[in-house]
Amino acid sequence: MLAPQSRTYESHGLRLHYADWGNEGAPVAILVHGGRDHCRSWDAIARSLQPHFHVLAPDLRGHGDSDWTKGGSYALTEYVYDLAQLIRSIAAPQVTLIGHSMGGMVSLIFSGSFPELVTKLVVLDGVTMLPDTPKAPAHERISKWVSQLDRLHDRTPRRYSTLEDAAAQMVLHNKRLARDLALHLATHGSRRNEDGTYSWKFDPYQRASAPHRLWPDDHVALWSRITSPTLLLNAGESFLAGARAAGLERYFPQARVETIAGAGHWLQHDKPQEVLGEIRRFLGLAEG
Repeated sequence: MLAPQSRTYESHGLRLHYADWGNEGAPVAILVHGGRDHCRSWDAIARSLQPHFHVLAPDLRGHGDSDWTKGGSYALTEYVYDLAQLIRSIAAPQVTLIGHSMGGMVSLIFSGSFPELVTKLVVLDGVTMLPDTPKAPAHERISKWVSQLDRLHDRTPRRYSTLEDAAAQMVLHNKRLARDLALHLATHGSRRNEDGTYSWKFDPYQRASAPHRLWPDDHVALWSRITSPTLLLNAGESFLAGARAAGLERYFPQARVETIAGAGHWLQHDKPQEVLGEIRRFLGLAEG
């Protein structure tokens, strides 16, 4: 399949979109993107897995072609609820989860909360809360959150004259990103404004850090409940360097950690063949 079907489902009163790559009847694999990203960021991995899985890639709430929340609330647990609703809507008894960045955290939380539903778990540079992360006092968290919302309320979304300009901005932030891939990501990640310019599809309020988030002890407790084989695939040159040195595998019943050398946080874009190879080996698929 060259392109997926667009489908929708409802969660929490929101109309949420997902890309369905087909192969119904096969085991289900769900690809969960990160913050300020979208479902078509997974195309290369989705095409590679589609002969073996019924591949679905959701647009998380506030991203891509999914609805934005009313009031701008985007806690990780709300994404987990949406993922649970997607799995219910397709009546999948179990799923394989692959998540990048924030989507990796969502996949970890889901897998620890509902271990019986997950057969295998892959997290791409997605452990953003380490066991020794300090917890700020409640009043500081709430004050920071209010300040973030105030700034976002007054923020004017950036506009780009062309899709090529939007793609160039992505390359500016990731020097490893190929220009044709950047254009693909910009094409699916932006919408056209009435004046002909383009703006990103994601809700700016997604940037705010919810004060009622899960904290290190919560995450460690959830990790200990994950029963599926787990691959923590880190990027060798990511800003999340702490995850590589934290010995995270000891917090999981059965996890292994691998590192993709020469890749930044967007490792599936920076080193696509290496990442695909690691995922396919972990899932027990032939090379290709």
